[in-house]
Amino acid sequence: MDKKVVNLEPRKNIEMEWRKYAKLGITVIILFALFILLLTSAFIVKEGEHKVIRQFGEVVRIKSEPGLSFKLPFIQSVSTLPKYQMMYDVSQAEINTKDKKRMIIDNYVVWKIDNPRKMISNARTVANAESRMEEFIYSVVRAELGQLNYNEIINDEKSSRGSLNDRVTEKVNELLLKDEYGIIITDVRTKRTDLPQENENSVYTRMISERESKAQEYLSKGDAEKNRITAKTDRKVRETLSKAQADAEVIRSEGEGEAAKIYNVSFSKDKEFYNLFRTLETYKKTIGEDTVIVIPSDSPYARLLMGYTK
Repeated sequence: MDKKVVNLEPRKNIEMEWRKYAKLGITVIILFALFILLLTSAFIVKEGEHKVIRQFGEVVRIKSEPGLSFKLPFIQSVSTLPKYQMMYDVSQAEINTKDKKRMIIDNYVVWKIDNPRKMISNARTVANAESRMEEFIYSVVRAELGQLNYNEIINDEKSSRGSLNDRVTEKVNELLLKDEYGIIITDVRTKRTDLPQENENSVYTRMISERESKAQEYLSKGDAEKNRITAKTDRKVRETLSKAQADAEVIRSEGEGEAAKIYNVSFSKDKEFYNLFRTLETYKKTIGEDTVIVIPSDSPYARLLMGYTK
């Protein structure tokens, strides 16, 4: 009888162990699934970006403040739009000036997304927004430059390019606001203005001629100023010399008068010496290297020449 009894206790223990591990495994799987759901529903908004939350393709929320946020997993998706200012290089375009001359204009623009919801609604993507912005810029630049002559655009002294950039920025922003594209332009700038290849040589020749004419004008003004300064200096020199000569004549006459007084006083003291001095003075004036004098040998004049003083 005892031999027919089966002991089921070990089998019950095994089943209890298996159920314990099965519950533990299910718990781990559930926790892992919850962790995955948490990861797929959380997203981080960084500084300088907009996070766009879509549900079945439709925009339901836009988060612009930095921080951690959540969405419905698998149902909602998140995309990113830049919040900072961006620079876009506008394609080169050919325009006609007021005086019917062709030129190539090259611009760049600084812009940013001001209203992400409107931008997505009307432009859909950043590329489409840039495309529409470029069309508006080309239209406004063509209209504005069409009111200026060629020289006013390329000549630095006559250029109104600074105010032109401000006008273009303002008018393009008006068009973007009117169509509600949700973007705003900070600045439009002209990088360069070029000529079509066939016009370059003639324009460069004319520019060189203008610069040479301007240089000649400066040289003429310089020569005129030089002549004026020279004439003024010469006149002042002549006036100074005339005054100096007049002063010298006065001083000379005063000196000669003073010398005459001294001579008179000196000669009045010794008349014979005076006669001798006057005779010697006549010798100085009448006798030279080639002078020939014919006089009697016994004349006082000859005696003095021969050294007889008595």
